[in-house]
Amino acid sequence: MLFDAVLDAQGLLCPEPVMMLHVEMRKLKGGDVLKVLATDPSTTRDIPKFCQFLGHTLEKSEQDNDLYTYWIVKKYK
Repeated sequence: MLFDAVLDAQGLLCPEPVMMLHVEMRKLKGGDVLKVLATDPSTTRDIPKFCQFLGHTLEKSEQDNDLYTYWIVKKYK
């Protein structure tokens, strides 16, 4: 899947990945896709809730061993 920016949150623990995600989403324009790389299993719960709460779209998520990858589409204002 194509993306416009990458957030590498590997090695960080809750709440850091979601805090960084919030900052990165503010930098993007509506419709842009952010690819997030994380190793904290709590992101499987936190990132979907983040998207739902703020209206962004979690387009896709994958797990490969200890690596979690998310593609998030920023909402249009």
